[in-house]
Amino acid sequence: MSRRRSRHDSVRKTTTTPDLSARIDLHCHSTASDGTLTPAQLVRAGAAAGLTVMAITDHDTTGGWAEAEAARPTGLTLVRGAELSCIWHGAPGWPIALHLLAYLFDPAEPVLAGKLARLRENRARRGERIVDNLRADGVPISWDEVAGYAAGGSVGRPHIAQALIRAGLVATTAEAFASEWLGARYLVPKEDLDVFDALRGIRAAGGVAVFAHPRASKRGRVVSDELIEALADEGLFGLEADHEDHSPAERAQIRALAERLGLAVTGSSDFHGTHKTVALGAFLTAPETFEKLVSAATGVPVLG
Repeated sequence: MSRRRSRHDSVRKTTTTPDLSARIDLHCHSTASDGTLTPAQLVRAGAAAGLTVMAITDHDTTGGWAEAEAARPTGLTLVRGAELSCIWHGAPGWPIALHLLAYLFDPAEPVLAGKLARLRENRARRGERIVDNLRADGVPISWDEVAGYAAGGSVGRPHIAQALIRAGLVATTAEAFASEWLGARYLVPKEDLDVFDALRGIRAAGGVAVFAHPRASKRGRVVSDELIEALADEGLFGLEADHEDHSPAERAQIRALAERLGLAVTGSSDFHGTHKTVALGAFLTAPETFEKLVSAATGVPVLG
């Protein structure tokens, strides 16, 4: 048994017996970032979809936690988390963007909280620049409208897409993300966290980190196995394998890599409401993996 596998197994011990009938979706978004359901609507929809465990993982924010907690239906376990926007500078050519799912971290831990605040501020400035550029070309949208779609949450391109749809310029979010709109012509780069700094911040806040959709080649360039090995050495908990943007071959690759490195494997819908066609619970995490994740976290408990 390798040194890496032994170290991770020792961290992930659990003393509870997992509920093998649990239906667990660990990657869901609300209007606190770029979903179309409010946090309250999200947890109710999760229960209606037959989930017994779900995570709220809005981009770079914990802003939906309180509403989700207050509205959590009886019988639904809520995992509080966030999806962190990261970047790896070690790739040849140019950096690669990636996402880390952070679970059960202490939102009051000052270092990670500060990193998330800076990301949200950058998202807002970026959104305003995109809107300004669109308006300069005569597109009839406003920043107040876009910010209103975010409802006090983290502003993203999907909110600008909603304004373009309202204006009758595109029919869908996917069309708004095409190259002639937000995909290239009006794209403004956003600030991301160095992936190693982000991982250390999650762990320092008592959280557990899972690499989101690591082989989603349809989204663009993907990172090397060497980066994932280095992240495993820094305490990465797992890899998200079962995801709509992974082909069967990519899922198999992730499982093989996770097995070699002693990492957990998760599955999740990455639900965004009407911004995506995937349904809640389309992909699930095994109950025994979830129990290990909970055991590894020291930031905040699950609710339920």
